[in-house]
Amino acid sequence: MSYEPAYSPWGLIQTRKTLCPGFFDVSTASHGGIMVAREFVAGNLSPTAQRYGFWEGGYLCFEEDSDAQIVLRELMDRGLYTAPVNEYFGPGEYSKCIDDTIRVCHPDYWRAHEAGLTQPAQQPKVKERER
Repeated sequence: MSYEPAYSPWGLIQTRKTLCPGFFDVSTASHGGIMVAREFVAGNLSPTAQRYGFWEGGYLCFEEDSDAQIVLRELMDRGLYTAPVNEYFGPGEYSKCIDDTIRVCHPDYWRAHEAGLTQPAQQPKVKERER
């Protein structure tokens, strides 16, 4: 099953990058963000992070301007996404930019993060069918 979004709430998708399974960085002519397929939300994003997204067509969506950084922070914390080191970002610089944006735009989330309260919700265990 493909989880890649065919459309976005921001318009026609021009570029789509898979960050990790179920997580997509999308851009349009004028905007974009991160879209997370419903099946990947609960086990990978904290309830605190989920509050900053909005639901659209089976995806939890996070605006690129400041909300998407929360998703990136949680993915990096869980080892699901590696901060780039390239001609734009030296070691640690990308992570610092993400953290600075969150501190300024979402101080409540940052306090929860620093207090260790941003662990993903536990998915309910599926009870095996009795024979």
